[in-house]
Amino acid sequence: MSDTPVKVLIANRGEVALRVLRACRTLGLPSVVVFSEADRNTLAVRLADEAICIGSAPASDSYLKVDRIIAAAELTGATAIHPGYGFLSENSHFAEICRECGITFIGPSPEAIRLLGDKAAAKATMQKAGVPVIPGSSGAVNDVAEAGRAAQKVGYPVILKAASGGGGKGMRLAPDAGHLPEAFQTAAAEAKAGFGDATLYLEKYLVNPRHVEIQLLADGKGGVLCLGERDCSLQRHHQKVVEESPCSVLPEEVRRKMMRAAVSAAQSARYTGVGTAEFLFEPSSRNFYFMEMNTRLQVEHPVTEMVWGVDLVAAQIQVALGGVLPWKQEELQPRGHAIEVRINAEDPTRDFAPCPGQVQFYHAPGGPGIRVDSHLYDGYVVPPYYDSLLAKVIAHGENREAARRRMILALEEFTVEGITTTTEFSKALLENPSFVQENFHTGTLQEMLRE
Repeated sequence: MSDTPVKVLIANRGEVALRVLRACRTLGLPSVVVFSEADRNTLAVRLADEAICIGSAPASDSYLKVDRIIAAAELTGATAIHPGYGFLSENSHFAEICRECGITFIGPSPEAIRLLGDKAAAKATMQKAGVPVIPGSSGAVNDVAEAGRAAQKVGYPVILKAASGGGGKGMRLAPDAGHLPEAFQTAAAEAKAGFGDATLYLEKYLVNPRHVEIQLLADGKGGVLCLGERDCSLQRHHQKVVEESPCSVLPEEVRRKMMRAAVSAAQSARYTGVGTAEFLFEPSSRNFYFMEMNTRLQVEHPVTEMVWGVDLVAAQIQVALGGVLPWKQEELQPRGHAIEVRINAEDPTRDFAPCPGQVQFYHAPGGPGIRVDSHLYDGYVVPPYYDSLLAKVIAHGENREAARRRMILALEEFTVEGITTTTEFSKALLENPSFVQENFHTGTLQEMLRE
């Protein structure tokens, strides 16, 4: 790490801003938290060494304003910027501007973000590196006719995905040729609205796979650590609801192959920092396929931290500042099982409608093996402008069943009064026989909700 004094500007909000703030304190680094007017009283702002307002409530007038964030860094003397996740975390232009201004972007290089952020280009890169990919178009499909030819080649059902997308946006399933035109038009429109880019690519739709992701940490000096896998198969509209590590149904031979493929993916992109290689795994055939690479910290990173005993965020900051990986692969061993549940300000009885409002009373669970990442406090007002995530509850146990039981007890204790949350829904999900028996896939939760 350089001898130059380092001050980290945290360009995010909510629980992730607080998480990065705590990592900075662990490393003895001063920090600056930016905030919108709606977030003036958030916990991260209250606890920060410094805080500076960068605009009004909509993210488009604050957290997405590159010029204001750079200006805030210059005004406060910040020499590094941590983007958290979401917002500008995977914006190659932002990373490039940071570099041009002499500010360390705590993340991969602009070139790596650009390469891996374009899902079609990332897929081509993985193919060259020998990483198995889902059969599909060789690149972008520019119109319905081109999509039809690609679909005919790989066979229906197929799924159209936004090349610049993520988080489930700009994705549409076409079960047959008759549904392809509508799926193409809808996905393109959603991609354009969500990412400013209507470019799509097409893939074979795998029936009932598991969504397994590999956590990576690279120092840019040739070192790449692989910190196991997470099972993120329980999803609603492609948004993860429950995550766990390890994936208990993954055979050890497949796990090793998947880890080697993930390391190859990072090396082929000359990757630096934390990143996640996402795969779809077919238990019936034992085949797995590269899906995408997330070039940022993941919401679900705590399950990896609990199992592997590492501080991923602190390590991410250290390697961005020029440090080398603090461990060798053989020095790290997984221990036990961890499960994470996301608690959102949503009403499951009203199709998960957002439920902003004031928190009248908040109590976080505790006890052995329980961790809660949250920015809540009594009296906090949940604004209507941003993602509805309130807290992440993580339970660790010696095995999956021990972690599951601890999580259920933690959710029974977790209390938020004044607004509606998904706490009871999450508890019921962990008690569902499909979860208990590990008999689920990426479509299971949607099937449950339709029953």
